Amino acid sequence: METGKLIKELRLKKGMTQEELADKTEVSTRTIQRIENGDVDPRSYTLQMIAKALEVDFSLFVNTKTDESDNTIQGTEINWLAFLHLSGLIPILIPTLLMWNRKKDKTKEMLTHFRAVVSFQLIILAISLAGLWVYWHSHQLIPFVGALLAGGLVSIVNTIQVLSGKPFIHPFFKHTDISRKG
Repeated sequence: METGKLIKELRLKKGMTQEELADKTEVSTRTIQRIENGDVDPRSYTLQMIAKALEVDFSLFVNTKTDESDNTIQGTEINWLAFLHLSGLIPILIPTLLMWNRKKDKTKEMLTHFRAVVSFQLIILAISLAGLWVYWHSHQLIPFVGALLAGGLVSIVNTIQVLSGKPFIHPFFKHTDISRKG
């Protein structure tokens, strides 16, 4: 069921008018009308406010996309997940954290991929630090460079795997499957 139709159905079950829902959500009555008619796709924050006013779980609205728009959303989700894996090229957590924070409520499976990428980055960071320790004591740069190259290779492979809808390699070398619709 489309989000707007679901909101209208829930609103009517509660015996609320569009004006009452608008007052409870701090959204204009016209916006409520446009959402219910399917003229606009509400933002995540607006859906959260509507869910709170209707006393339903926010996740009810997240999975209500129509079949024809689902493929587009799935494609966008795949791109974000692939980009998240690509951020693993650099064992610095800030870009990964920023990306996860921006898309955590909008992209399915983001938490699973985020955990995998962060775990992997921490492993590469630990190996790199150990490699630097080896370099400091024996002047052998190979472990440090090898860790960075291995990390980059796995990040690129995982990005390609996610883009093609195939399982990606988890840091503990367990394949994790994401299913692609369509």
